[in-house]
Amino acid sequence: MTMDCSLRLIHNSPLSTTAFLPKKVRLFTVKCSSSQGFSSVGLAERPWKVADARLVLEDGSIWRAKSFGASGTQVGEVVFNTSLTGYQEILTDPSYAGQFVLMTNPHIGNTGVNFDDEESVQCFLAGLVIRSLSISTSNWRCAETLSDYLAARNIMGIYDVDTRAITRRLRDDGSLIGVLSTEELKSDEELLEMSRTWDIVGIDLISGVSCKTPYEWVDRTGSEWDFNFSARSKENLHVVAYDFGIKHNILRRLASYGCKITVVPSTWPASDTLKMKPDGVLFSNGPGDPSAVPYAVDTVREIIGKIPVFGICMGHQLLGQALGGKTFKMKFGHHGGNHPVRNIRNGSVEISAQNHNYAVDPASLPSGVEVTHVNLNDGSCAGLAFSQLKLMSLQYHPEASPGPHDSDPVFGEFIQLMKQEKVKA
Repeated sequence: MTMDCSLRLIHNSPLSTTAFLPKKVRLFTVKCSSSQGFSSVGLAERPWKVADARLVLEDGSIWRAKSFGASGTQVGEVVFNTSLTGYQEILTDPSYAGQFVLMTNPHIGNTGVNFDDEESVQCFLAGLVIRSLSISTSNWRCAETLSDYLAARNIMGIYDVDTRAITRRLRDDGSLIGVLSTEELKSDEELLEMSRTWDIVGIDLISGVSCKTPYEWVDRTGSEWDFNFSARSKENLHVVAYDFGIKHNILRRLASYGCKITVVPSTWPASDTLKMKPDGVLFSNGPGDPSAVPYAVDTVREIIGKIPVFGICMGHQLLGQALGGKTFKMKFGHHGGNHPVRNIRNGSVEISAQNHNYAVDPASLPSGVEVTHVNLNDGSCAGLAFSQLKLMSLQYHPEASPGPHDSDPVFGEFIQLMKQEKVKA
């Protein structure tokens, strides 16, 4: 259908003689005709995007929003993240697999995305929920807009939704399962049923984010970003890193401290790791419920006590279970770059980046296990050590830089642990 339009402009039309109203007005008349012979009134496209998506939560609440990125229908657990920056690192953190991440910071997308800040080879989260999507980008490293980036990776996003109200709901009621949809043909009842019949608890999410074959990692932190050259070990210590959803920057920091790194899949047998005779083993971060991956707990149990080990996030929880302790699901977890943690050993406080929905119950741990760090927001266990078994762990990300580098020295502590054991050997 083609359409011809003509515009008539009338000037000097008297409207009012009062001093408070204009005496003249411009009157526009638009006449349109179509080649198919019917009126085109109402066919004009609106100059703004209208709500075309829904977030339906399992508690029955329905949130209308505007979509960006990919289209379709997706189910996941809704969690909120209090970080002010770093949304690209969040998007590519494998620990968010199966989750919708709601950013409490209202303005997202203004720096675009670049390919240097990615923490893995793809986006693993189920979707992104934000208040305001930036209409422009302004950053010297920007290579792509956030919307185009998500669309190319088939990740759904919504904006123009009351993120403060949803955050309060999650804070009061706990994490909720939700469904994101741009499909008009799906009823609210259908989406609600989807949210109430899916559960993230007990699902092995690690196998979907782990590498499939071993590989060597050599990249260090870029020279323009590195800050701790003096701590680099002159010895080429060999570390086997179990990939439960490992972030690239963990590997970069280990490499920057002088380690030779072999990354292995989550299902890699402990016996094969011990045959490699590494100086230490890293158990990485990862998504989901540690109780859903008993094979990983068994692997950790077979390795601890034989060589120095370091667990981060999921690795920390797996160590807790391997030692005989219990883990539990938190009300809404810790997600953000502003969590204060107290180092009990030296009394210092670190500003940490955290992303986990589960925690280790320190009361369930056997004697000899030391709680080294405590989250100051809720008193939960944030670090463990057991000198007899040559192990250490943190429930947060020491490779992240919110403090900016408060937690980085822990990599040096792991280096020292390996060196001490090497001297004994």
